[in-house]
Amino acid sequence: MLTTSRLVGAFAALFVIAGSAFAQNWPAKPVRMVVGLPPGSGTDITGRAVAERLTAQTGQTFVVENRPGASGSIAMNLVAKADPDGYTLLVMSSSWTVTPSTVPNLPYDTLKDIAGVTMLADIANALAVRADREYKTVKDLIAAAKANPGKMNAAVIGAGSATHLTTERFRLSAGIDVLSVPYKGTPESLTDVLSGRVDYCFCPIGNVMPMVKDGRLRALAVSSKHRTSSVPDLPTTEEAGVPNSAQPFWVGMGVPAKTPRDIVAKLHAETVKALNSPEIKTRWLSLNQDVRIFTPEAFDALLRDEVASNAKLVKDANIKAN
Repeated sequence: MLTTSRLVGAFAALFVIAGSAFAQNWPAKPVRMVVGLPPGSGTDITGRAVAERLTAQTGQTFVVENRPGASGSIAMNLVAKADPDGYTLLVMSSSWTVTPSTVPNLPYDTLKDIAGVTMLADIANALAVRADREYKTVKDLIAAAKANPGKMNAAVIGAGSATHLTTERFRLSAGIDVLSVPYKGTPESLTDVLSGRVDYCFCPIGNVMPMVKDGRLRALAVSSKHRTSSVPDLPTTEEAGVPNSAQPFWVGMGVPAKTPRDIVAKLHAETVKALNSPEIKTRWLSLNQDVRIFTPEAFDALLRDEVASNAKLVKDANIKAN
């Protein structure tokens, strides 16, 4: 006769076997990919390209569903509260690790309710100035700011946004007194850099480089941890002499936290296969972004580190919550 402990053990073993079988059959139906930004955004374009490859690889449709708003927290809340069965995925920018500090009263716990799968793309923000300005290097820009405290300004795209945090981290690390001027979007901010109404901006490198190539802008550095493969000669701000100035900007994939690890492992394997495909590598190069793959465990560690780092930055820079 089976004891209670043996019965519990037997049921647990059956549960593991059933879970493994479920993972082996995944995906057995269409998968929803919830994107936290609007159609046509860089995050959306990245998510759709990955969805196309996953559809081709698995034979099941990966359907992109845009849920923009509240700095991505609408999409994140939807995924956090979805069934943890591998059929609802999150595609989100690095706002993932910013919203805990800038959006009050979130209805979910960023680190406890959503688990990472991998980064999908590493995207550089370029430090850009008008081409005819006297700043030839990052050191030139910093020297000018220190010689004119409080008189220079920088364009930022939205309060608490990735470019805002990038600009503030650079300001604090460089020890300069510069006013951040908010704009609704990248085109408006670049227009005012070109007109001379603002001195510089950190903007996605894909938006900056066409204007660099036609001689209107000069790119001084990128704010990422690594140089970008599309412009390998452009240094990072840290390489240019500003320690602790890197502010990563990326697009990543997540799932509800209780999603079975076997399913997460299979999703990760399929996603890595997609990211390593020639189609994705060529597309990422054209979009001025890089493939940077993490294990789920390493990506979770990155999320924890960035949530803590961004919380400190928001406090130190006195960035007001939305």
